[in-house]
Amino acid sequence: MKKIKQTLIGALKESGRIIKTNINKSKRVHYKGEIDLLTVTDKQVEKRVTHLVKKSFPTHEVLAEEASEKKDTALCIPAEYKWIIDPLDGTTNFYHSFPHVCTSIAIERNCTVIMGGVYDPLRDELFFAERGKGAFCNKKRLRVSGMTKLNTSLLATGFPYDRRKHADFYLSFLKAFMMHCHGIRRVGAAALDFCYVACGRLDGFWEFKLHPWDVAAGALIVEEAGGQVTDFGGKPFTIYGTETLATNGKIHREMIRVIMQLQKH
Repeated sequence: MKKIKQTLIGALKESGRIIKTNINKSKRVHYKGEIDLLTVTDKQVEKRVTHLVKKSFPTHEVLAEEASEKKDTALCIPAEYKWIIDPLDGTTNFYHSFPHVCTSIAIERNCTVIMGGVYDPLRDELFFAERGKGAFCNKKRLRVSGMTKLNTSLLATGFPYDRRKHADFYLSFLKAFMMHCHGIRRVGAAALDFCYVACGRLDGFWEFKLHPWDVAAGALIVEEAGGQVTDFGGKPFTIYGTETLATNGKIHREMIRVIMQLQKH
């Protein structure tokens, strides 16, 4: 596991170097959807990270965002070791030079995520967790917040790429939570939202239709920091699902109650 950890951290640092070099430069962009962007840097980072992984572990599987674009990622395909890579989480931010981006890499063993890291190169914050061994930021132990009431909590969310078609539906959740918390942030990088829950900057986070590469590392980091991750009904979380609710654990039931009440209407 030592070599796997070293490769993961090395790949995160290398991806960060590429992102930091290019964030304030002119961007070449391709549209995967109406508002779903892909930059040259996304592809450059993914290629570099995949190369580093395959160089060290040629038999390991890789599930990377851009290479997996046309594949069915709704179910886990068992593999002894699988690297799950989001080369540049926050592509829209990156395109606009908005300084909130990261790379996320997780390792799954036989459909269980055993290790994950998220690196924000602009703040030089490297979040890391290994199952059963805790969560850390730059080697400092992480713990979720002690906030016990939703009413005094700070939350975060994000909106799927079909938001123009279903704006009222997604905004209904925003409105419902707005009435029950201190504030809501929407900063456009789900992996960092998880990490901010893990280190206590946020108390809760919800989002629809995230992909395995968006959530695999972050969910483990939250859990290893003492938090809780489930679907919107409180059922066990899967990185291959469509509902993500991550909290400090103390406001989890309250957030579920808000969602359940909303879904009754």
